[in-house]
Amino acid sequence: MRIAMITGGASGIGLATAQRFVQDGMTVVIADLNDAAAHQAAASLPGTGHRGIGINIADEASVVSAFDAVETSLGAVAVLACFAGMLSTSPKPGRIPLIEQTVQEWDQVHAVNARGTFLCIRELARRRTAKPVEHGRIITVASLAAQVGGLQSGAAYTGSKGSVLSLTKLAARELAALGITVNCIAPGPIDTPMLRATVPEGSGSDVKYLGAAQIPLGRVGEPREIAAAAGYLASIDGGFVTGATIDVNGGMRMQ
Repeated sequence: MRIAMITGGASGIGLATAQRFVQDGMTVVIADLNDAAAHQAAASLPGTGHRGIGINIADEASVVSAFDAVETSLGAVAVLACFAGMLSTSPKPGRIPLIEQTVQEWDQVHAVNARGTFLCIRELARRRTAKPVEHGRIITVASLAAQVGGLQSGAAYTGSKGSVLSLTKLAARELAALGITVNCIAPGPIDTPMLRATVPEGSGSDVKYLGAAQIPLGRVGEPREIAAAAGYLASIDGGFVTGATIDVNGGMRMQ
């Protein structure tokens, strides 16, 4: 049975993807900054063998320790889904204008979204170089914001997700010889707490996304729709797709 590790898997699209991976026959490790939530989410999955583990993806030692624990107890990770991320350090909803972005905000958001993704990819690559597996898969998560220039997301988030887009392509080239595909999902507006955090206070309790009128399909997406894309990219049948970015955005960006 293939082992899948999902960072940020305790809620939102990460949890939806964990549920999809279980449905597809994988043993799932939910790795999350919130250790208790990770264990609770893993316990909620159907079947046996799944586990939760605490991880701080921005910290190199934490990433190495998490992989050590998983691979010692379960075996080699074949599928890595890098879903952990953050929108902003500000508790105030809404977009932070460029001129108000601080260096601290920039560094903290990049530490999670960009450095964290890099650390997880590098750790899997090192381990699979030493101990190859069949049908290795890495899935990263960028954003429509990085493709079109922010929209309701600030400079720190947009810049960090742009880094993920570029890193995905580099990793796809370097890891191809190991039989590992590396692909990215770029979500548009998806109904999660992170999306709601882009809506300024006073916009109304039922407002999920200010730009809903710009979505050709006329609605925001659901976490399960991101999970479905991840399910394909992680599948054995997805083995000839690498270095790609899959747009799941309701038609907001067409190419």
